[in-house]
Amino acid sequence: MVFSGGGARGAYEAGVVHYLVSELPKRLGHPIEFDILCGTSVGAIHACYLAATADMGPGRGSRLVDFWTQMRIEEVIPLSARDLLRLPRRLLGLRGNSFDEDNPPERLYGLLNTEPLERMVVRAIPWRGIRDNVRRGNIEAVCVAATQIASGRVAIFIENRDRRLPMWTGDPMIVPRPTRLLPVHALASAAIPMLFPAVRVGRTYYADGGLRLNTPLAPALRLGADRVLVIALRQNMTRAHQIATTDNNIQDYANPFFLFGKILNALLLDHLDTDLARMHVMNEILGDGIKAFGPDFTDKINEVSIKERGHRFRKIHDLVIRPSKDLGILAGEVLDSMPTDKTRSPLLRLAMRGVGERSAESDLLSYLLFDGEFLGPLAGLGYLDAKAQEDELAAFFSDDPIEDGS
Repeated sequence: MVFSGGGARGAYEAGVVHYLVSELPKRLGHPIEFDILCGTSVGAIHACYLAATADMGPGRGSRLVDFWTQMRIEEVIPLSARDLLRLPRRLLGLRGNSFDEDNPPERLYGLLNTEPLERMVVRAIPWRGIRDNVRRGNIEAVCVAATQIASGRVAIFIENRDRRLPMWTGDPMIVPRPTRLLPVHALASAAIPMLFPAVRVGRTYYADGGLRLNTPLAPALRLGADRVLVIALRQNMTRAHQIATTDNNIQDYANPFFLFGKILNALLLDHLDTDLARMHVMNEILGDGIKAFGPDFTDKINEVSIKERGHRFRKIHDLVIRPSKDLGILAGEVLDSMPTDKTRSPLLRLAMRGVGERSAESDLLSYLLFDGEFLGPLAGLGYLDAKAQEDELAAFFSDDPIEDGS
């Protein structure tokens, strides 16, 4: 199972997980199991949660949704009016303290104070459970992706039983690192650049893995997956492009919330569709090879591939669950319906003034609106979108061979 990144948009993933672990087993007649879990950013947190709770019952789905829907932005990202004035100072790290090379800070720069959110994440996941479930064989491997700031490379932090990895990709910008997964790895993966402080792992700082690998499909395949379930946090790119080019007005770009949201979307650009298309082409090549050269075609080329590259070619069956609604538009609708209340976060009140009369979308807030007002409907959307694909999910999680083309 592969989770994408996207800040507060992760509540959508929680809704999908709720359906998968709580409702789908009723159709199947047995609990579902995940062998390999991979995630980036907020998806890294969800991958760790599922790995840590792999030995628990279906209630873990509703508990994950509760974790999200009980959030209140004033508690998760505390921000006073004075804090707003200090944002440039916080971003530049101008706090009057020198950087101590012998004792570097665990967090570096960032516009927002994420300490309360980090504490929630640490408390919500029984972290020792990851190691226990991997050791018992309940999970084969768990990995999270984070971007190393110094080099721009993606580090894939992986926990599996024997700490040994198959021969990895030849891409020098993606580096596997066997480790024991701890909260710091997931928090590093989830550090949205500029907004959240960079996180130190060892003596190196990391930021959101989504900068280069927002949906870590390739690591799942390298770890041996032959069925991959992906939860995306954006609509199909073709559909998203059509909406963007027909619904937006040029005057929207004068709104800094609109502009910054689009910039953040570009920073976290998801190459999932490209990766899936490449994978489908390989499936077709293998299928055509069998038709042309017989059923032992794959075995013959794998004799060479295993010797030369350390891995085998195989058909990969995938299933993708995507939002049926643009999450930026959903955030704008929620923001528009929220009453103006002086007790609410200055960030919210500033956003309410920023969207003006045209609150068609709020991409920036969809990443930052850690509040049940938005997260509840978002988790509900994920649940319903997963339910709408129940037949495909039932086939995916069955023990029967998946027919070609499905």
